[in-house]
Amino acid sequence: MHPNAERVAAVLREQGADGEIIELPDSARTAQAAAEQLGCEVGAIANSLVFDADGAPLLVLTSGAHRVDTARVAALVGAQKVRRATPEFVREHTGQPIGGVAPAGHPAPIRTLVDVWLDKYDRVWAAGGHPHTVFPTSYAELLRITGGDPAEVGE
Repeated sequence: MHPNAERVAAVLREQGADGEIIELPDSARTAQAAAEQLGCEVGAIANSLVFDADGAPLLVLTSGAHRVDTARVAALVGAQKVRRATPEFVREHTGQPIGGVAPAGHPAPIRTLVDVWLDKYDRVWAAGGHPHTVFPTSYAELLRITGGDPAEVGE
C-alpha cells in the first residue's frame, strides 16, 4: 500500500473508524470513476475537495453528485473568496495528491465542511490518501473523524 494510504489507515484506526482502506485496480480521481469501480451511486462518493479560503485551506467533503457552490461556502465560513486550490497548495496542506485526498491524516487539522447530502447514504466512500485507495465510512463518522461541520455546500 502507498505510504500516504498507510498513514491514513493508521489515523483511521487511532480514531476508531470502522472501514478499512482498499486499493482499487484503477485510479479513482473522479467520483464517477470511483463509483464505477465500487458499484455504487456516484452520490455515495465523498469527494474531498480542497479550497483556498482567503489563503487558508478548507476541505469540503461533498457528494459526488454535487458541485460545490463557492459563493455559498464563502458565506458559510466567512471568507471573502473561496477558490479551488492548486495542486501544490493541496499537497502542502494535506500531504496528499489531488484525486486521493483523504478526509483525515493531514499534517495539521484543516477546517472541514461535510455535505449534508451524504447523510442520505448508509455507506459512503472516501479517498484513502492516494488516487487508487478508498475506504467505506458513514456521514456521522466523517463528521467525527474530521471535526467537520455539516453544511449544504452544493447544487
